[in-house]
Amino acid sequence: MEILATVLQVLSQTLQIYSLVLIIRVLLSWFPNLDWGNPVLSTVSSITDPYLNVFRGIIPPLGGIDLSAILAFMAISLMQNLLNTASLSMLTGALGY
Repeated sequence: MEILATVLQVLSQTLQIYSLVLIIRVLLSWFPNLDWGNPVLSTVSSITDPYLNVFRGIIPPLGGIDLSAILAFMAISLMQNLLNTASLSMLTGALGY
C-alpha cells in the first residue's frame, strides 16, 4: 500500500510541475512577437498545446481571449486533490489510523 501511495504522490508532484509549465505557456502567450520556432518555446508549446487543445474544443476563445487555460488548471487541480486524498487515505489506512 505504501508503494502505491508513493506512486500517487509522485503523480501529484508531476502534475504540479506540469502546472508550472502551463503557467509559463500562458504567460508567454501574452507576447505575440515571440519566435515559437525557438527550441525552448517550441518544446513548451509541444508539451502544453495538446492538453490545452482539449479545453479549447470545450471553450472557444471569446473576443480573442482564450479561457481554456482556466478550465485546464481546474482539471489539474482536481486531479491533484484526488491523488493526494487517495494517497493520504492509503497511508492512514496502512498505518491503522
